[in-house]
Amino acid sequence: MAGAVVTALVATLLLFVPTGSAEAAPVLLSQGKPVTASSQEHYGTPATAAVDGENGTRWSSTASDPQWIRVDLGATASINQIVLRWENAYAKAYRIEFSGDGATWSTAYSTTTSAGGTETLNVSGTARYVRMYGTARATGYGYSLWEFQVYGTAGAGGGGPGPVTPGGDLGPNVHVFDPSTPGIQAKLDEVFKKQESAQFGTDRHAFFFKPGTYNNLNAQIGFYTSIAGLGLRPDDTTINGDVTVDAGWFNGNATQNFWRSAENLALNPVSGTNRWAVSQAASFRRMHVKGGLNLAPNGYGWASGGYIADSKVDGQIGNYSQQQWYTRDSAIGGWSNSVWNQTFSGVEGAPATSFPEPRYTTLDTTPISREKPFLYLDGNEYKVFVPAKRTNARGTTWANGTPQGSSLSLNQFYVVKPGATAATINAALAQGLHLLFTPGIYHVDQTINVNRANTVVLGLGLATIIPDNGVTAMRVADVDGVKLAGFLIDAGPVNSPTLLEVGPQGASADHAANPTTVQDVYIRIGGAGPGKATTSIVVNSDDTIIDHTWVWRADHGDGVGWETNRADYGVRVNGDDVLATGLFVEHFNKYDVEWYGERGRTIFYQNEKAYDAPNQAAIQNGDTKGYAAYRVDDSVTTHEAWGLGSYCNYNVDPTIRQDHGFKAPVKPGVKFHSLLVVSLGGMGHYNHVINNTGASTVPAGTSTVPSTVVSYP
Repeated sequence: MAGAVVTALVATLLLFVPTGSAEAAPVLLSQGKPVTASSQEHYGTPATAAVDGENGTRWSSTASDPQWIRVDLGATASINQIVLRWENAYAKAYRIEFSGDGATWSTAYSTTTSAGGTETLNVSGTARYVRMYGTARATGYGYSLWEFQVYGTAGAGGGGPGPVTPGGDLGPNVHVFDPSTPGIQAKLDEVFKKQESAQFGTDRHAFFFKPGTYNNLNAQIGFYTSIAGLGLRPDDTTINGDVTVDAGWFNGNATQNFWRSAENLALNPVSGTNRWAVSQAASFRRMHVKGGLNLAPNGYGWASGGYIADSKVDGQIGNYSQQQWYTRDSAIGGWSNSVWNQTFSGVEGAPATSFPEPRYTTLDTTPISREKPFLYLDGNEYKVFVPAKRTNARGTTWANGTPQGSSLSLNQFYVVKPGATAATINAALAQGLHLLFTPGIYHVDQTINVNRANTVVLGLGLATIIPDNGVTAMRVADVDGVKLAGFLIDAGPVNSPTLLEVGPQGASADHAANPTTVQDVYIRIGGAGPGKATTSIVVNSDDTIIDHTWVWRADHGDGVGWETNRADYGVRVNGDDVLATGLFVEHFNKYDVEWYGERGRTIFYQNEKAYDAPNQAAIQNGDTKGYAAYRVDDSVTTHEAWGLGSYCNYNVDPTIRQDHGFKAPVKPGVKFHSLLVVSLGGMGHYNHVINNTGASTVPAGTSTVPSTVVSYP
């Protein structure tokens, strides 16, 4: 039998070799390569199924014309045969198209009379990208392929990108100033004018100020804009002026002031107080405000922030209308007002715990922390500083001198610019390079795999990664000390099973001495257009630190609807000894946070349940009404959390009832401190706070008054 199989295989291969030719036999180039499709019928028919070599899996599109599926061979190849194995829903008319860049296409074959089945097409040409472009379906269903096979001869380098050049310039969307640069204010104003209300726009910008003193500046910071100093310490770069966020674009309402940052600067505010009226995904890190800080918009309208770390505010922080805020490892001159949930850890000058009124929750130290990596100048050379891990931290890393940590030359990084492919990004990682994403939007058609210990992946200007074909955007191996920081993952229209995975399933290595950190890494599903992901972040590696994230299923913008931007789960933690400091997770169709790992800790959690649940039945969870905002699995024996809030605003069906905001096993080692739930204007209600404990929000009616639990059990 084996001999017969070998004979048949040899005969088949000979069919591909012209008589008298000395050329190598063509090979299957497409199997397992990155693949993208115009659409996907449902979760079980992804584009990847058409290039997996399995005749029992398939890609299928939605039922409309035209539709396409495209494979990236990784490098230019000589192509001479295409095999299409159609399912019953086939194309009557289609084209096979070639491209060298994925943008300009030429037709290698076309038909209007296909009979389906298995079609073997003899074609000729060179291309990196090969596409089946269907123009007319033979049935009322979509296009469906068991396999899409491309045969030929691979180009040089075995079909992958060549060596990646490290270092280089920072691209056109990084604006670097020194004190002698003319027109700084004009440039700041020009970018702000474009970004002030561009909530779902495509521009990304980063402003960097070299060490020195800058006078009479007001840097207004809009969407997808970052501002930072290039010194090792904030006091190396002083602005005599302000770094301002206000809400004039939204009629004085700051609850949508997302996606921006300020880092590593000293400010002397003109009025004595700097205004930073932000909500989620707007970090304020390594800042020295030589005066006060106002967290409310002009007129004291609504605000829903926010996060401060490793900062010193000499004067008082005016919280005013901020519903919630988390401050970590900082020094402040005082704090005013509490609204719902103000939480502090490791903050000199923080108010003492007094929850539920005033609603302050304070820990003297942060158990484990490591500050976010940042770009700086060492003389004329750009480097990335990687701060050291601290235990039981209190106060800033820099107030008493040079911060502890290590430096990496920019020549140890692949400086990623818009247009870079996932294949090239992965090649850079395989070379041992770190990644510095410059401001821009990056479409990836394969997972970015971070496999090397201590790799830094740093984004500037809210660099945004979009998975195009249902892949997981990024995976981290179960290795020590990876640092992910400063970027946004935006779900694509084809459902991704996950968007970010830290460690593989079953990860078990001990990383206590050198944990992986996830900092200012944000997730968005919908808002900028339709997006879907079953679970946004999965943390499998032990000892991981999640330090400030906003994981958001959009409640407004484009591509928003109960099924349109379906996303069942926000964050799932399977690893042991995971710490979350500043966890914001909102609007998921089912559980927002699920915790399966042992000895997990969360310091500050902010949540809103999905606004758009159509009715009670849509969120029914067995015998339970609604899915908890934060659930600790019954198998867990040890878990602790401080300063947690969940809000409901069921604006489609205000009669919806949520049994509880939080669910946890009743065990001695499972402890919660300072919890609240609140109904926003009576749009739906909670029956309890945690499990069956805590008063219902129903008696409050339309008054937005929290129901609180000081400690549980």
